[in-house]
Amino acid sequence: MKKFQEIVLNKESSTQHLYIQLYKALKDLMVEGRLRKGDRLPPIRKFANLLEVNNVTVVTAYRILEEEGLVYKKIGSGTYVAVDLWSNRKFQRYSNEDREEGLTEAPLIDQGHIQIEEDMINFASATPSTDLFPVDDFKQVLNEVLDRDKGLAFGYQESQGYYPLRCALNEYIDNYNIHAEVDNIQIISGAQQGIDIIAKGLLNYGDYVMIESPSYTGAMAVFQSRGAKIIDIPLEEDGLNLLDLEKKIATYQPKFLYIMPNFQNPTGISYSLAKKKKIIEIAEKHNLLIVEDDYLSDLNFYASNNATLKSLDHKDLVIYIKSFSKIFMPGLRLGFLVVPQSLYSELLLAKHATDISTSGLLQRALELYLKKGIWQQHIKYMEMQYRERFEKMIQSIQAYMPREVECNLPKGGVNFWLRLPNGLSSKKLYEAAVKENIVFAPGHLFFLNNRDTDCFRLSIAAVNPKEIHNGIKKLGGLIDFLIQDKGIYSKKADEYKPIL
Repeated sequence: MKKFQEIVLNKESSTQHLYIQLYKALKDLMVEGRLRKGDRLPPIRKFANLLEVNNVTVVTAYRILEEEGLVYKKIGSGTYVAVDLWSNRKFQRYSNEDREEGLTEAPLIDQGHIQIEEDMINFASATPSTDLFPVDDFKQVLNEVLDRDKGLAFGYQESQGYYPLRCALNEYIDNYNIHAEVDNIQIISGAQQGIDIIAKGLLNYGDYVMIESPSYTGAMAVFQSRGAKIIDIPLEEDGLNLLDLEKKIATYQPKFLYIMPNFQNPTGISYSLAKKKKIIEIAEKHNLLIVEDDYLSDLNFYASNNATLKSLDHKDLVIYIKSFSKIFMPGLRLGFLVVPQSLYSELLLAKHATDISTSGLLQRALELYLKKGIWQQHIKYMEMQYRERFEKMIQSIQAYMPREVECNLPKGGVNFWLRLPNGLSSKKLYEAAVKENIVFAPGHLFFLNNRDTDCFRLSIAAVNPKEIHNGIKKLGGLIDFLIQDKGIYSKKADEYKPIL
């Protein structure tokens, strides 16, 4: 009963009904594994007395859970949890950092995790390989923080984050032409948590959320876990289809739009500046919130413009998410939000309810890392390392991929999005590739319907140039075999579009 006693409902809230708060709290317990399949929920009257609410609040929360198939009733016995959300999640993982990637499993791993063998070429993970981590530099600042702050380094920070770090980050985002107040910066434990606390703070059961199609699977998982209805907008070569966007805004009146305008995951697409400006205009016209996930704008190799939406935002409608996972060390679980003033209270409350605060020691160490200027050196090093891999991937695709495979080559980032000829399945290609010790991310992982598709994602983050060359050569051979086996013949010779 202790876990139910921990539930606190905000009876003063004007934006979220009590039954919705209770529904979310119970679902959170299921996601966290504290409520498991077969566990009995408290009797309605007893639970209502415990929470000091009326019986209808509990009845309605239980009904919503039942409609989602998460609980079931036994006549004369009570209400029981129907599934294990914690162990039977739809979204499985490739590695520790790919908890942030949110990737689902392809057929060979429907019941478990991908097991990366030592000799396996890993195009699946968008996490940097461990040889790129600045371990020695970070060890130095950690020791300096411990010597300087002693026990203070292990105390709770304020939920909004360590103030000197927020000041340093405020200076950092000036480089992106984002001008904010220190009080509008919220420290988070990685981008995934940022998405989660935005959903927790802003979404009610049944609210609509808009996303790109295809999109980041981890975000879809969060929105679905909050009972939101997801509407997808197709991506074009320069960003969202604006006609479809405006039509669906008018039809569904979504709570917000979640997008990655620079080097989008999974496609690598970067929005044109004209389209970024138009999206801001549309948001202002409809008073629409935008959640901008700045996934990899730091790794800009050939794009003429990588402006963030937040830098174009004059009406304070963009919530900006930035994580250091892909360009620093993913295990640190550090990132930040730039939050519109009007949403400050809701998101701060959601952060506090999630984990009280992000690690004080790591926040202090990152602040010192930024202050000493080591960060700029590291970014230059990462850019050099990734550029070598990026260019090797382009060379290898052009040399070894059959001409029938389409690839709109990106201008930065770590992801490449490829399309097989009609009739070929990326799941089947994945099955064949695993037998050759190659893994990648089949395209169905990134679409709402989760159906098989001819698209797939290759990432250069966890592979060195030699692995890229050998892996793409081998993968190209597998695709060529599947094409011949399927009886598909060459279409045209100019499938690869120039990056400049």
